Amino acid sequence: MTSASPPGRIIVRAPNWLGDAALSLCAVRDVRKNFPEARIEVVARPWVADLYRAVREIDGVREASRFTDFVAAARGFDVAILLPNSFGSALQVVMARVPERWGYAGDGRRPLLTRKASVPPGVRSENETFRYRALLAGVGLRVSGALNLRLRCPDEWKARAAVLLAGNERWIGLNPGASFGCAKRWLPERYAEVGDALAARLSASVAIVGSAAERSLGESIAERMSVETRLLCGRTDLAELVGVLSSLCFFVTNDSGPMHVAAALDVPLVAIFGPTDWRETAPFSQRSRLVREPVECAPCKLRRCPIDHRCMKSVSVERVLGAADSLLSEIVRMEGVM
Repeated sequence: MTSASPPGRIIVRAPNWLGDAALSLCAVRDVRKNFPEARIEVVARPWVADLYRAVREIDGVREASRFTDFVAAARGFDVAILLPNSFGSALQVVMARVPERWGYAGDGRRPLLTRKASVPPGVRSENETFRYRALLAGVGLRVSGALNLRLRCPDEWKARAAVLLAGNERWIGLNPGASFGCAKRWLPERYAEVGDALAARLSASVAIVGSAAERSLGESIAERMSVETRLLCGRTDLAELVGVLSSLCFFVTNDSGPMHVAAALDVPLVAIFGPTDWRETAPFSQRSRLVREPVECAPCKLRRCPIDHRCMKSVSVERVLGAADSLLSEIVRMEGVM
């Protein structure tokens, strides 16, 4: 590739976490707009790879778990665009001998990059999607004015979810876990109370989603509930999770990867925030409400609360139900249906 010719093959190094991957979709689409004729592939960790398979602007998805897997996946490409800001991700594409390596110049990796961007001060405390867009602008690419983080669930994934949700047409989702740590988790007994109340209001059953490690947490909620509950913790891969989320009429969630995926699917949701910075990781959706209590120690960004978990304990069931009612009323007013 010469400086005058567009690249023929571009590899995008995906973020490592599901929420960050969902927030990167707008940037990936902007890469396509800049290089409409290029073959664009994404290399991603196995637990986020399927998300990119649902994005039509991407020509291929490669999975990589180990350092050497990423090196092998990047070989033969003209340009590598690095969404993670880690030294290792830059070293991988150097070792793969990718001639053009574009990314943020943090973590000591400036000498490894051929085009370098700095995080603009104005986006340091904004939603992560703006950081990905600023990265593209910083390496000389055009970014679109409209933000498109929408995700369309493939029909096959919806069909797989329908098997898991057989028995009722209307479902509310509860997502009581959070992979970052227990500090991000709202109280299980309050999830149960909110689930019962919303299920009664919407004539729906409740699906509890999460990882296999969160199954006992899901069980503790299901045991407290009086409505029909389907425990799906550990029973879905990412494709099936996307299918389940796309089938919901409402979602109540902690700050988490599934929260961002549901927002991308345009599912109405209430997100409960405690130790994380709502300015950086709020759901990017007009059909969402964020609930938090302004305690003096938040956002601390700790995995475990060293004191009394006041940021989450201060969020009442009434606050969450009030946010849900407000959002549902607005949807009915604007769209006429729910």
